[in-house]
Amino acid sequence: MTEREKDAMAPAGERPASWTSRTPQPGSLEPGWLQPGSLQPGTPRERARARTVADIVRLGRQHLAVHGAAALSLRAVARDLGVVSSAVYRYVENRDELLTLLLIDAVGELGDEVDAAVSAVPEGDHMGRFCALGRAVRAWALREPASYALLFGSPVPGYEAPAERTTGPGTRVIVTLVGILDAAARAGRLMVREQGVAAIPPALGSDLSAIRSQFNLDISGELVARGVLVWSALFGAVSFEVFNQYGPDTFSAPGELFDYHLRVLARVAGLPGQSS
Repeated sequence: MTEREKDAMAPAGERPASWTSRTPQPGSLEPGWLQPGSLQPGTPRERARARTVADIVRLGRQHLAVHGAAALSLRAVARDLGVVSSAVYRYVENRDELLTLLLIDAVGELGDEVDAAVSAVPEGDHMGRFCALGRAVRAWALREPASYALLFGSPVPGYEAPAERTTGPGTRVIVTLVGILDAAARAGRLMVREQGVAAIPPALGSDLSAIRSQFNLDISGELVARGVLVWSALFGAVSFEVFNQYGPDTFSAPGELFDYHLRVLARVAGLPGQSS
């Protein structure tokens, strides 16, 4: 009998440590933390369990791409895995747990690609880093539209992502974006060009101050508000392209449109028009 078979026959309450139980704290950027091999389980049973969960997530992503999140079925995943559904339930309790694993897997992969793209640009090139972040988000979203839709599309009926497991990995991209803008501000390279465009109401000002304090930002409240606009507009531009909201023939060079949007958003954020 293999270790995987032994694990499948173990009592339901016996759950060896695995990568699915690790929850990063919000703001902690740990590239690859959700990869099954990243924790290097020590025992044969733990390694077999990690491999099985990785297989379930891999098949789950395939089903997500074909059938969509709302139609995701653990029984169908079990069938493709070659086991009875009761065996899969020893690793993934229900459909919602599978959705959570797919969500964490997706935001982790997106975060890794964004971090790799940003780190390839010199630290002092804030505009270049900003553009690298935006292009990495777009490239991943176009390559993985089903996973992107799980993260940023319509909510899945009846499913609510557990904040204690998804907030940390889910905020990696915005934390990286905030880091770029804060670094530019500390270098004296971030400024508002159009003064007095809109007054900040007291309640909003309080919220912006809380964000500045939470992230220890050297940025004015107005620049924080502009950063939030840039964040939402960046993902809005990506979503329009991924979900074909522009129409099939409106833009013959969507990449050029996106780069133009990045340059406009950089100016909104207060970045200088330097690098690519």
